[in-house]
Order: sequence, then C-alpha cells, then structure tokens
Amino acid sequence: MNCLCDEILQLILNELNNPATFALLSKRHYEFTQDPYVRATYFLARYGRVQALYWAMGRGKLMNERVLDILLGSGAHLSRYLVQLAMHHYFRTQVTFIKTRWVRTLTFPVFAHFLSIAARMYGNIPTGKSEDDGTILTMFMKQNRFPTEYRAAKWEQVRDVVEKYKFLPFSDRDPMMAQFPLVLAIEPRLLPYARSNGFHMDRKYRNFVFRRMFEKPAIMFDARTDEIVQNVRELSRLDPDMFLSRTVAAEICMEAKTNEPAYAALKRLDKDGILRFELSSVVHELIKLFLNTRSITTPSVATVLRSLYKDFPSQDPTVRLVLLLTVFLFDPQPLPTITVLQKSATIARYVEKCSVTIEEMELGPLTRKDITDVLLSKFVPERFGGILEYARSAMELDDGEIKGLVQDVALGCLEIGCKGKMLAKLVDAYPFLSNIIAVHIVKKYPLQLEDLPPAEDEKACKEFGAPLCADFMMRRGVPLTFEEVTAPPAPAVLPAPMQVDDPAAPAEDGANAEQAEGGDSEDEEGAEEPEAPGEPEEDLGAIGQDTLSAMIRKDEMLPARRRRYHELYTNYHDSIGKLPYPADYTQVGTWLQNHYGHLSAVAAVVRIHAVINQNYTVLHHHTYTPNGPMMTSRVPTTLKQFKILARLGRTPSMGLYDDIEAGTEFYFSEEDYLGQEELNGTVQTPAKRPRRARHPVKSEPSPTPGPSTAGPSTSASASTSTSRQIGSSSTLGSGSRKRPRRSVTSSVKSYVVPDSDDEDILLEGEDDSLQRFAKRKKAESNMQRWIKQLAVLFKEEQKKYNDRKRRIHAATPPGVKVKVPKTEFHKSLAFNLPRLRRIDRVKREKLYGADVPDEDYSESDEDEYQYRTTRSKRRRVQAKVEKMEED
Repeated sequence: MNCLCDEILQLILNELNNPATFALLSKRHYEFTQDPYVRATYFLARYGRVQALYWAMGRGKLMNERVLDILLGSGAHLSRYLVQLAMHHYFRTQVTFIKTRWVRTLTFPVFAHFLSIAARMYGNIPTGKSEDDGTILTMFMKQNRFPTEYRAAKWEQVRDVVEKYKFLPFSDRDPMMAQFPLVLAIEPRLLPYARSNGFHMDRKYRNFVFRRMFEKPAIMFDARTDEIVQNVRELSRLDPDMFLSRTVAAEICMEAKTNEPAYAALKRLDKDGILRFELSSVVHELIKLFLNTRSITTPSVATVLRSLYKDFPSQDPTVRLVLLLTVFLFDPQPLPTITVLQKSATIARYVEKCSVTIEEMELGPLTRKDITDVLLSKFVPERFGGILEYARSAMELDDGEIKGLVQDVALGCLEIGCKGKMLAKLVDAYPFLSNIIAVHIVKKYPLQLEDLPPAEDEKACKEFGAPLCADFMMRRGVPLTFEEVTAPPAPAVLPAPMQVDDPAAPAEDGANAEQAEGGDSEDEEGAEEPEAPGEPEEDLGAIGQDTLSAMIRKDEMLPARRRRYHELYTNYHDSIGKLPYPADYTQVGTWLQNHYGHLSAVAAVVRIHAVINQNYTVLHHHTYTPNGPMMTSRVPTTLKQFKILARLGRTPSMGLYDDIEAGTEFYFSEEDYLGQEELNGTVQTPAKRPRRARHPVKSEPSPTPGPSTAGPSTSASASTSTSRQIGSSSTLGSGSRKRPRRSVTSSVKSYVVPDSDDEDILLEGEDDSLQRFAKRKKAESNMQRWIKQLAVLFKEEQKKYNDRKRRIHAATPPGVKVKVPKTEFHKSLAFNLPRLRRIDRVKREKLYGADVPDEDYSESDEDEYQYRTTRSKRRRVQAKVEKMEED
C-alpha cells in the first residue's frame, strides 16, 4: 500500500463508506487524508455534484473552511433551499426527512463561513416558517387544479426560485425529489432552468408527470384544454424522453365523459401529430379489453365505450361485438324470467330500444352469428329472452332458425366455464338439447392416453389443456394475470349441429364458419400492424382499464420505492370490474355432472377434463351442493385418471386420494362401470342411474350338495357372501386375476383333519359371525387394490426417472453435478402411497386385531418408499447368524 501513487489511493478512498479507518493504516495514509483537496474530491466523486455538499456537511470532522471553498469551487451545487434547511436544522428544529445530526456536527466557525458564502450568493434569505423554497413549490403544485388567477404562487415567483435561487432537491430522502417532476409537468417552462442546475428527468416519472398534466381541475375553466396542449408540446420539445405514452392515453380515454378538456386536448395532440402513436389504435385495443371483464356490464363504462366508438369507428369484429354487448346489456330494467319466446310489453320495449341504438351506432344489420356471439358472452344474464325475441322479431328468424341458434349457443357454452346457469335455462326451455349435448360431449371430447403429448416433450405436456372444465381464474394452480384474463380469444368455429330441423341451417353454419375463419385472418393482420413502427411496442406503454383519477390516487397513496405493491392500493371498485367471470355463475362441469348423473358417460368425460385442467371446483362438486356434501354423488375415480396425470407430470388432486381413503371402488377406466353403447353415444344417458356391475356374475350350484359341518344356514350365508365378493371383483376389468371359487369347497363336507396352517380352519362351537369374519379376513379391499395398482404405476415412474437421470448424466461433462428433478406426479405419489399403506394397516388392525399380518399388495420389489413396521423373519434369522459368526 505504501508503494501506491496518490491517484490510486484516491480511487481506493472514494469506494469507502467510512474513510477514517483508512487513515489509521500508516502515517502516509494519515497525511494523505488530511489534504483538503483529497477530502473534497472524495465527496464529489462518491456523491456527485448535486448531493456532495449535503453529505459533506454531515461529516463535521472532515470539514473545514478550506474543504468548503474547494467543494464550491469544484462545482458542488448550493441552492437557497439547502441553506434554508441547514439554518432550520442548526438553530431551530430538526428537518423532518433528516434523522441524523447533519449540520450540527460542524463547528460554529465552519458553519459561519458557510452562511457568509450563502449571503454573498443570495443576499437576504427568508428563514421564517413555510417560507423556504420547497414550501413555495409544494403550494404551487397543490393549487395547479385551480385557475391561474386563483393560485397563490405566481409564475414569476416560481421561476425565480428555480432560475435565480438554483432550486434543486439535494437528497434522495427529500420528498421534493419525487414532487419536483410534477412541478415541471405543471409548468414545463421551468425545465430549461432545472437542467442548467443539474436536474435530469428520470424516465420512470414519465407517466407520473403526464397524469398530473391531464388531471381534472377542481374548477373547470375555458383555457384548460389550451393549457394542457401547450404544456405537453413544451415538455416534449425540451426533453425527447418525455412523451405521452399509450398507458396514459388509455386512462384519459376512460374519462372521456367526466374529464372532457383532457380528452379534447388528447384528440388535438393526435390531430397535430404530437403523439408517437395513432390514437385510434389505442381506442380500439382499449375497447377489446372489455370483452372478457365484468366491467362491460357497468352503465358508465358502456357510455364511455359508445362515445369512443363514435369518435373512432372501426370494422374490427371484436370491437363490434363489444359494442353490441353494451347495447344488449345496458338496459337497467330487469326482463321477465323467461326463455321460451312469449309476448311481453317489457320485452317489446327492450327490443325496440336495442333496434334504435344499433341503428344510431351503425352496427347493423345483425346476422345469426352476431346473436350467437352475444349469447356466448360470459356476462349475458340468465334472462336472455329479450335477445332471442330480438332475433325473432327484428331479424325475422323462424322457429327452425331459432332452434338452430339455440343449439349453436348450447354447444358453444360447453367450453366456457361459467355458463352453467345459461345451459340449465336452455335445457329447461328446449328439452331436445339434453340429448344433443350428451351425444356431442361423448363423441367429440373423450380423451385417451394416445391423445396426449409424449412424456419426453415436457413443454407440450406443461402447456396441454383440455377444452372442457377450464379454470377461468387459475391455470394449473397459478393465478392468471390481467393480460392473460383480458386477452381476447380467437373466434372459434362453431360445432356443426347434430340434428337440425331446418334444412337451410347447415349451409348457414358453413357460411358462418367461413366468416369466422375470415375474421381470424383479419385479426391476425390487424395484430401485426402495430409492429410496423421502428420503435418497439413496449416502449410506448401497455393499455389498461384504469381511469386517470384512479391511477393518480394510487400514485398519491403509494409510498416511495414500493412500486411492487402498486396493486395493493386499489379499492373494491377498481378490482371488481377486472374479474373475468360474472357475479353469479355455475361451472359448466358442475351442471353437467348434476344433470346427467355421476354414473354417466358425460360425467366420466367431464371428470377427465377436470383432472387434466386441475379444476378443483368441478372435481369436488359434491361438496358445493346447496344441501351440503353428498358423498354418494361422486364421479368414480379410475386408474386411467392417474395414468393421464402421470403422462403429463401433474400433481393429482388430494380429492383423488381422499376418495381412495374413503373406500371408493377400484376401476381401471370408465369402461368398467359403463356400457359400450353408452360410451359410444348411441344410448341416451339417463340421469342418476343406479350403480351396476359391468359383467354380471353367473351363480353355479354346488356339484355335490350336502350339509356342511357348520349347518345349512352357515353354508348358505357363506355361499351368498362369497358370490358377492366374486361379483365385486369381476367388475374390476379383465386385468385382474381370477381367484379359485371357494364356494364349491366350502359347501362340500370334508373329512380331512385340518392342519394348523389351514386358512379355512374353524373352531368347533363358533357362531356364524366368527365364520363370516374368518372368510372376510383374507378378502382384498378396494384400498388394497388401489395400493397395488398405484405401486405398479409408481414403479414405472421410478424407472422412467432413473432412465432420464442416466441419460442426462451421460450427456453432462465429467465433474459437473446436475440435479435431475422429479415430476410433480412422481413426488405426489411418493408421499401419498406410504400414507395410504399406513391407513390401510390401521384399518385392518381395527378389524382383525393387532396381530394382523403385514400384507404387501404392491408387487414392487424396487419400491423404496414401502412402509415396513417390523423386520421380516428371514432378515432377523440372517442377522442372528451373522452375529453368531462374529462371536
């Protein structure tokens, strides 16, 4: 260190927070740090020209008259505002945002020298309360919403504070550091003076500044629009980085009816070419956001969207659909609760009003596809009879076309998760839809393992989703963002109707499909147009549904440096309108299971889709019934559902394990409890059908009937119990092994002396209950069947994991450790399979006593997660032999 030159020592000193310890290293370092130039260079290099004097005056032991002169001579900024706060802090009271001793660490001669320099620069300095320059600018900022003649701080006074007295916030802790950009937004003519003082406008304050420019004044005055346009022009001219973003423009458009001067100024700026984007594109994208949010049903929002559409008309089909929704949902008067078309004065007025509004906004003429799209909106109320009446009377659709329209709507509602109530009303009004929906689901939506992406393609498995029972708030357990919620989906081609009475309907549907495909191409072309400008799209800002006043309120409530908590400072009305589902809804999957019954082909298909999409509301629909949980209405859990989750690598719902724990019957797939005709959709699916076995059990009489040793009653009861067990085991499917029939041997009188190890040994004098208990003791329960099959599945997962781990390690360079993660399904099964085994053992101990044998139904020798309570006899004997050999 002693061999280093002074320049290197200066660089080292500039990096230290506390240079006092550096001076204690040696005599040379001590003498080096005593140099006034070294100390002044330290503060200038470490804190910059603006804040150097503020930090230097807080280190009284390092400051003297010579250091102070060098700092000011080297360009350190000294404003009258800093002098005023230093005098307050030294002589009177502590400054609110300074919690240290600051200038009180200076000796009085040094502080007196500082005051003499300030007096030569600024003359008589006001020191009274609320007379400092910061207070003047704060008052000017608060009164900016008043007309110019009513403001206490005039333009000339504010200009002198910045130009003559060199105002500039001198610390990051100073609240004026965040408020000063607002002053420049209110009066952009101050920007050149602020720049000469060393101020640089940070880009992060851009939206903050322009929101204040367009803020609604407390008292409206005629010159407000001209004032906004002039301020925006001046600020954009003086600072190229300060321009009006699309975010603020969309917020101003949301106040087109309540803040008319700001909206008029925005349109004038767009007309004069001051904006860096087309205002019409912002308006059209803003209107599209309301297609999937609840705020479309708010009358104030509908009024704003209509006003924007009149100023910036568009041929975009999504924009037109949003405007049609504002027409059909705007009427505040409730309609009669009907779905079948009836004559009603209220509905007649509703139809007439909608017709007039559509004609005024030039949205007509409407087609059958337009009415279908309106009815397929998430926010169309249950009382949609008025819309159907409009289609019949205003569009002159006959009964056949109305039935085709209703059928298209019913089939389209299947893939919209929150349209359960509308489906229920449609089926109640048009009963023929029940069979059409059932056949459509069974034929179009069944999923097999072959339909899933391969397990090796992890990205495809992660993104795979089933079309039914999609969760509209979460995706695989992760909440959706606002951008994902409001993204308008691509118009899907409506499914072809199964049977239509009107012969012209299929041709019309084909035309609609072609029209939908054409709409897709138009959307894609329109989506590529904003990418044409040379500047990236994201630099112009994102578009949201918040109003200008709401964002200004968030900026005022939000503490400094806490931008990540921005969404926490919202009220109920700010967030409720952004929800992607209506206020009162029913899941489509829940309605389908309740309507068609839990033992139906429709419920089986819905169950698989809900398992894939991890929609827990549909999976556990029996717990959300009005009368409380209904355990008997559960859709059967099958091994196929676990295999699908294993292919996709997703976590099974805990409800599936709860069903196994509750003793649900084991099925390989839905084919074990449903007939083939029902699975093919050729047989009408009845609701709430009773549970039945797929393969009927054939009862065989005993070849040599005779009295048993336990009596005829015992033999009959045993035979009945055994046939029940055989019948239940035969329903598991063809994959289970058939056990030998014991009813034959049990009904034949045997004269063989039973051995001590015979399983069928019965003590003389035991009653019938003990005999039934002995026969039931060795029966395999449903939980044990589940454990056995899940253990096989777990063994396959472990094998696939080992193979993948081996491949990855082989491709990894030597010496590099790579951790291969397990799939979520693998980890879930590794945790729950031992838990099920423990539960099964506890149940068997309660039934048969503590001496129940440790039976393993896993058939998995490589299962490292097997639950073992005691060591096997073979291992105990082997351990004793090894111990004896050692002795």
